[in-house]
Amino acid sequence: MAERRLLVLFGSQTGTAQDTAERIGREAKRRHLRCRVQALDSCDVANLIHEPLVVFVCATTGQGDPPDNMKMFWRFLFRKNLPAGSLCQLEYAVLGLGDSSYPKFNFVAKKLHKRLLQLGGSPLLPVALGDDQHDLGPDAVVDPWLVALWDKVLALHPLPPGLEIICPDVRLPPKYALHYLPEDCPHPSSDLLQPAAPQAAPCELRPFAARVVSNQRVTAPSHFQDVRLIEFDIAGSGITFSAGDVVMIQPQNCPEDVQQFCQLLHLEPHRRFVLEPTEPGTCLPPLLPQPCTIQYLVTHYLDISCVPRRSFFELLAYFSTDELEREKLQEFSSAQGQEELYSYCNRPRRTTLEVMWDFPHTTCAIPANYLLDLIPHIRPRAFSIASSMLAHPERMQILVAVVQYKTRLRKPRRGLCSTWLASLNPEQGDIRVPLWVKKGGMKFPADPATPVIMIGPGTGVAPFRAAIQERVALGHRGNCLFFGCRYKSKDFYCQTEWEELVTKGFLTLFTAFSRDQEEKVYVQHRIRENRKLVWELLSSENAHVYLAG
Repeated sequence: MAERRLLVLFGSQTGTAQDTAERIGREAKRRHLRCRVQALDSCDVANLIHEPLVVFVCATTGQGDPPDNMKMFWRFLFRKNLPAGSLCQLEYAVLGLGDSSYPKFNFVAKKLHKRLLQLGGSPLLPVALGDDQHDLGPDAVVDPWLVALWDKVLALHPLPPGLEIICPDVRLPPKYALHYLPEDCPHPSSDLLQPAAPQAAPCELRPFAARVVSNQRVTAPSHFQDVRLIEFDIAGSGITFSAGDVVMIQPQNCPEDVQQFCQLLHLEPHRRFVLEPTEPGTCLPPLLPQPCTIQYLVTHYLDISCVPRRSFFELLAYFSTDELEREKLQEFSSAQGQEELYSYCNRPRRTTLEVMWDFPHTTCAIPANYLLDLIPHIRPRAFSIASSMLAHPERMQILVAVVQYKTRLRKPRRGLCSTWLASLNPEQGDIRVPLWVKKGGMKFPADPATPVIMIGPGTGVAPFRAAIQERVALGHRGNCLFFGCRYKSKDFYCQTEWEELVTKGFLTLFTAFSRDQEEKVYVQHRIRENRKLVWELLSSENAHVYLAG
């Protein structure tokens, strides 16, 4: 009898596809299948020919693009020289997660399904297209599709004699066993966040710990929005970037939240532990040191400020010793309870930590072994780089609007990364931020004669500041910027810099201050007023137009 094994591969940008892939992995274990769940780019594509059964879970990002963690796989799969029958042994299923308000709805899943067919693969089911816009979210498609998937899989690979599907009431073992080290165990001397040795360009698995040089508020103290211009020292990092590139920053939880979390779960922050996978073939989390402290795990790894997903409530219900709490958790994790879960969690943006406060009896019963199954890893945040290496060698600057808004919850919602960055004070010592650079989607013309029209309201001006600095350093003059904000006196970022460049003849600047007069004026009004110039640049000089929000 063929080996009963399943490979689940995901391409995920925000974590939803990964969460769904892990759900499929859990359901496979209940059916006694040997199952691996991994990102598409961490799988050796050449080995697909040896896999009997693969489920692909793919999100679509931007304008029909594959997520970052499947881009290498995508390039390989669409190579022209792959033989037509190379995947003739493969039985597969494709589940897409998308949003039908975008024109290229689930484009990646549709294209992947078609390509696997071309290469000889046999689909178990038609491609499934989950839609964020549905009243019940993607689960409206995912739930029935999974029922059909398991029917097909069990028809091909029946349960071995004497085994039955593990009942949903039974809790599956955790992914890792967490072993506390004795209190008197010697401590390793290395600091957990060292600047990466420049053996290769920094990346997600090897970020560079950049020193914060300055952190300056660039909006007036009386302005409602706190916006920061933050500068990092990247000397010795091996990082290079050009205008339009993006810096990825790995944020951390604030000390108050970390303290509350440890108190709620009765965890000792300074206890040290090692992790051990409970199944062969499971890798350790790449960004966690071994051994590690609880404090480090909660500060740098567990995303306790994210809005929890349905799977969180499903697992949490298993630990509940309180009947009322357990019933509520089970309702939130059921298909029928999704509307209520949306109202409780998603609409008011309630965080994982706040949910734990609402279920105190359950929370204090969570075994430490399950923390990494229950709470996802903190995701890196992307920022447009707002400076050029030609103007500021060995430095990098970003323009950050600190995210804060009200929902029906008493406490204002705060962006994890922007709030953390704004709190960093370089005058208090050697402050480090883990970061790496990704190529951006904007490419500026190499020909100095090609004019550039840039439309950048608010912090959308960040990549254009990098572009203008770069172009000015190269002596390119055709720079036209439309900038918009609320008030000239409160949030006109980089005003002095722009005015100097206008004086020197390097920049044509049009500003729209929406609240400085009765009638609101936006960048589109300034474009309309200057339509002759804009058309002249487009029609006669082949200008490139860039827009950033």
